[in-house]
Amino acid sequence: MSDRAAHHPYTAPMRAAFTCLALVFGLFTPVLHSQKITVSFPSARSPQPLDGRILFLLSNDPSAEPRMQIDDTPRSQLVFGVTVDGLKPGQPAVIDEHASGYPIRSIRDVPPGDYTVQAVLNIYETFHRGDGKTVKLAPDRGEGQHWNLAPGNLYSAPRKMRVGPDAPPIAVSLDQVIAPIVSEPDTEYVKHIRIQSKLLTEFWGRPMFLSAIVLVPEGFAQHPSAHYPEMVFEGHFPDGFPDFRTIAPDPNLKPDYSERFHLAGYNRIQQQEAYNEYKQWISPGFPRFLVIQIQHANPFYDDSYAVNSANLGPYGDAIETELMPAIEKQFRGIGEGWARFLYGGSTGGWESLAVQMFYPDRYNGAFVACPDPVDFHAYMTADLYNQPNMFYLDGANKHVEQPAMRNYLGQTLISVRDNVAYEAALGDHGRSGEQFDIWQAVYSPVGADGYPKPIIDKATGEIDHATAAYWHDHYDLNAILQRDWDSLGPKLRGKLHLYVGSDDTYFLNDAVYLMEDFLKTTGTPGHGVPYDGEAQYGPRAEHCWNGDPALPNAYSRLHYNTMYIPKIMDRIAKTAPAGADMSWKY
Repeated sequence: MSDRAAHHPYTAPMRAAFTCLALVFGLFTPVLHSQKITVSFPSARSPQPLDGRILFLLSNDPSAEPRMQIDDTPRSQLVFGVTVDGLKPGQPAVIDEHASGYPIRSIRDVPPGDYTVQAVLNIYETFHRGDGKTVKLAPDRGEGQHWNLAPGNLYSAPRKMRVGPDAPPIAVSLDQVIAPIVSEPDTEYVKHIRIQSKLLTEFWGRPMFLSAIVLVPEGFAQHPSAHYPEMVFEGHFPDGFPDFRTIAPDPNLKPDYSERFHLAGYNRIQQQEAYNEYKQWISPGFPRFLVIQIQHANPFYDDSYAVNSANLGPYGDAIETELMPAIEKQFRGIGEGWARFLYGGSTGGWESLAVQMFYPDRYNGAFVACPDPVDFHAYMTADLYNQPNMFYLDGANKHVEQPAMRNYLGQTLISVRDNVAYEAALGDHGRSGEQFDIWQAVYSPVGADGYPKPIIDKATGEIDHATAAYWHDHYDLNAILQRDWDSLGPKLRGKLHLYVGSDDTYFLNDAVYLMEDFLKTTGTPGHGVPYDGEAQYGPRAEHCWNGDPALPNAYSRLHYNTMYIPKIMDRIAKTAPAGADMSWKY
C-alpha cells in the first residue's frame, strides 16, 4: 500500500506549523478513550466454564451474518480473536488491541463507524492423548471443522453498533447456539458407513470415528453376488455427492453468478452436469464400481491428509486397516490392490499421491490433480530449505512481498503474510482449522507444548529450517520418491498421473514441475525403472485443472467420478491377475 501522507500537498513548513499547533492543542483537549468491548456467555448456555477461541466480528456488508463473511479473499470482513481458558458464565472476555486481527491487525486501527457486530465462541475440548500430551482443540462435530457452523458453538445475534474511540461500550452476549446437523439418509445410490477407530481412539484418548459416503453402482441390489472395483475420491470433508443428481434440473432455479469461474447461472450448470452423470452412471455398458468419499475430519482440520502424523495420529493406517475393510465388507468391494484406485484435486490430489506412495501395493493408480505442494522447494512461492523467510524474497536493498493466491489475470488476491494473519486470528497454536495450520499439523513433529512445532514465526515469517528438515524426510513427496525410487519405483510403475494448471491459483504447478523433472530421469541409466506415468499441464488453467484438455475447470471439476474411467479400465485390463473377480461386469 502506498503511504498517502508522503504525497500530501502541504509544504514542510506548513507541516511543522500544524505539528506544533497539534501538540499545543493536545495539552488542552481530553485524550480519546479506547472503546471497551467485552464478550460473555450466559449460564443458560453453559453452567460450566468453557475453553475456546472467541472471534469478534465486524462487517459493513449487510448481505449476510458477519460469521459467514470471514475468509482469505479480498471480500473478507473483520475478525479479532482471543483464546479463553476456563471462561466462566457471565465473565467478560475483553477484546482489545492484543486480540489477533485480520485483515486489520489491531482493533484500534478499525476506522470509526457503524458496523454489524457479532461474536462466536469456538469451543475447545481437552484431549489427553496417548503420546502423553494434553491439548485443547475443537473436535469435529459433523460439519467438517467450520467454526461458524460447528454444532454446539455459541454465538450472538448480529447487531448494528457504533465502533470507534469514545463510542459507547460494546457488551456482546453469546446467547445463541448452533444446532446439530441432521444426518442424511441413505438413498438407492448414496450410502453411509461410520465406524469407531481403535487406532485413533488410542491416540486421542477418547472415542474417534471414521466415516465414508459410498456411491454404489446401478444394479447393486439386483446383483448381490457381484463385487466391485473401488475408486477412492480424496478431498476435503464431503457431505454427499453434489455431482450426482437423480432428478432433472430445477427449471425454476434462480441463476447465480460464479466469481471463481466468471460464469452466470453456474448453479444451473452444476445441476445439469450432476444429472448427466446420473444418466451415464445407469446407462448400459458403463463400468460398475464403487466411489468412496472418506470423512476423516479431526481436531485440526476437515481431513487428515490420509497419512500417519505425529500430531494427528495414525490416520493413514486407520483408514487402510479399519475403514477400508469395513467398506469392502458392507459394499462388496473386491478388496485387492489391482482393483483399488485413487483420485482427487488440491488437498485430495496430494492425498491421492501420498496414499499411493505410502501404501503402494494397496492401490493400482493415482490420478493427482492440482496437488498441494509435492516438493517443499516450491511450497507455494517459498523454498523452505533455502530461503530465510516465507513472507519475502530478499533483494539487495529490499524485501519483496510474496503472494499466496492470484486470480485468472495474475493479480495477487492475498499475500502470504496476510494469509498467515488470517489463520492467526482464527486460532493460536495452529488451531485455526485452515490451510497453513493443517500442513504444519500433518508435517511437523510435536512441539514441547504438545501442539505442532511451527514451521515459521507467524509474526515475522522466519522459517525454522530444523522443522523444514523434518518435513523433507517425512512428507516431501518428491524427496521421498528420489530417496526411495530403487525400492518404490517398481511398485509405482504406471500408477502416477499428474495434472495441474500452468497458472494455478496457489502456485501449485511449481512443485509439480520439480517432481516431473525427477520422474523424467527414471528409467535412464542409474535411475531405476521408468515411472511410465504422465504429467500434464493445462495452459492458462487456474486451480484446479484435472487433466481434461477439452473442457474448462468449471465443467471438468464436476466429472471426477467418470473422467478417469477409460484409463482405469485400461489399467485393470493390463494388470488384473489371472482368475480375477470380474463379477462387476454385468
